Amino acid sequence: MNRKYRELRERLERRKKELEDRLERVTANVRRGYDADSEERAQQCENNEVVDALGNDARTEIARISAAIRRIDAGQYGVCKECELEIDKTRIDALPYAEFCIECAEFEEFRQAHR
Repeated sequence: MNRKYRELRERLERRKKELEDRLERVTANVRRGYDADSEERAQQCENNEVVDALGNDARTEIARISAAIRRIDAGQYGVCKECELEIDKTRIDALPYAEFCIECAEFEEFRQAHR
């Protein structure tokens, strides 16, 4: 593995660890009990919905990062899964777990929106 990918892999591992720590805190927060006061309980339920959504976002990002790390390890990182062309460096810099080049990603979003 060359230096560039080693540094990127380390960056992804750090981000994954941050997200796992956040997810652990989110999970602990959701598992707390509710107050007996019905108004307070309603507010806690609403807060837990927000916290749960944040947890779902973290899980999704962790999965994407894990997949990117596997692609680095397999020597397939930076190649679009759809067209198999190299993913632009600016896209990789902005979204290091990108699986698709910008053109294929836009097409996939369009396709998903019109199902």
